[in-house]
Amino acid sequence: MKTKIALITGGYTGEAEVSFKSSEFVNSQLDHNKYDIYQITVTTDAWFYISDSGIKHNINKEDFTLLLDNGLVKFDLAFIMVHGSPGEDGRLQSYFDLVGIPYTSCDALTSALTMNKGYTKAILADIQNLNLAKSVLLFEVQRAQAVSLVEEKLSLPYFVKPNAGGSSIGMTKVKVAGELKEAIDKAFDAENTGSQVIVEEFVNGREFSEGIYRNIAGELVVLPATEVKTTREFFDFEAKYIPGLTEEITPADLNEEQQVRVSSILKEIYVRLNCKGMVRIDFFLEKDTDKFYFIEINTIPGQTPQSFIPQQVRAAGMTETDFYGQLIEVALKK
Repeated sequence: MKTKIALITGGYTGEAEVSFKSSEFVNSQLDHNKYDIYQITVTTDAWFYISDSGIKHNINKEDFTLLLDNGLVKFDLAFIMVHGSPGEDGRLQSYFDLVGIPYTSCDALTSALTMNKGYTKAILADIQNLNLAKSVLLFEVQRAQAVSLVEEKLSLPYFVKPNAGGSSIGMTKVKVAGELKEAIDKAFDAENTGSQVIVEEFVNGREFSEGIYRNIAGELVVLPATEVKTTREFFDFEAKYIPGLTEEITPADLNEEQQVRVSSILKEIYVRLNCKGMVRIDFFLEKDTDKFYFIEINTIPGQTPQSFIPQQVRAAGMTETDFYGQLIEVALKK
């Protein structure tokens, strides 16, 4: 009997659009001779499956079962492909823990923690060879004095962004002081981003993104890095999703010493944050110092054909089918 996989897509935020694309690609690459795949859409109104005949069937949330005309489907595993809430912030993970279904991503605590950029940086603060940009974490109650709090501690230019959320939504690069208040308000008001804002000093360097996962043998595997070069001011939402605005180089041009150094850093980040499954870590290599600076970690990274992880999987000499299969088998072993 084939393993029954619930491929979870959709979500409660504007990132749902990307989630649908990611789950469509994952579904196309999974081994359907080995797995029965059911794409489950999660929205604020309903959780449901649409059959091949176009009929909508709601999930029973009490035990995450699916009643179809030919019987009751009980799932062996959830393959979570929901970017943003509730797939990336620990909510779905908590639910699946309660109903006893294993899943492919980090656990609830790690997922919730890593959605908070400021708290994540605090956990990673003393990792050898890893640097963190100076930053200020702002809470809603500090909004009125936010500008003065930033200007007291940081020097221009700044990156201002919501402390939770993804896809660079609500993010601004501030080059002059007069732009700071508007940027802070934009970040605070971004939908579903937690009412916290983080402001960081700008790091002048090359930008990279690199995947890491644990394979079926239990080994941590660091995928080849991708360098990101964009014609935009920074790697914002448009740069990420509008073709032609960004050049992505996989594998990136890093020398052997840099590759060894960053690989060690990424493995320590993965262990320190108690990660599971695949994650993607973004970082800068500062131009004048050759120091690596942490940007953020993504625990449900995009999986469209052009996304970083699929690029890196192919550069490593694997197929996406083998890669996703390993994620499933590792999760089932646990």
